[in-house]
Amino acid sequence: MATAAKIFRLAGILKRAHNFSGELIAADRLHVSLFFLGALRAGEGCAVCRKHGAALPIPPFEISFDRTATFGRQPGNRPFVLFGGEGLSQLRWFREKLGIELGLKGAANRQFEPHVTLLYDRHRVEEHPLGEPVSWIVNDVVLVHSLNGHEHVAKWRLRG
Repeated sequence: MATAAKIFRLAGILKRAHNFSGELIAADRLHVSLFFLGALRAGEGCAVCRKHGAALPIPPFEISFDRTATFGRQPGNRPFVLFGGEGLSQLRWFREKLGIELGLKGAANRQFEPHVTLLYDRHRVEEHPLGEPVSWIVNDVVLVHSLNGHEHVAKWRLRG
């Protein structure tokens, strides 16, 4: 949770710097989405993840976000996000392996831009590098049901 608090503080600084009016995403809701599993009911998703995800022999790995930008070109509520380049290569690789293991090969092959959404705003800003990258070690994978709030329905630790 220390990393989420750090990201939340950074988001507050960036919100003021860019003169955003949108609400910050709460620290306990900050995340990196790997897949949308909307076709699966929460119980089915848990079973799939327990069976396949927990069996993946992948050790914890580091990820690093080094830039911010507004995603999307459509007017309205645009996501302002942390994202990066080379510091996310292991996450991209992990997502591909997890997608194959979960039977989501088609989804695993789709374009994927790992990011952490900090807030939504009408205002748009271009890509900007961070002075210091935001990094952490990925130790866990969590299945989140997010239709009404964020409910953690399954979780497993990475181990190699």
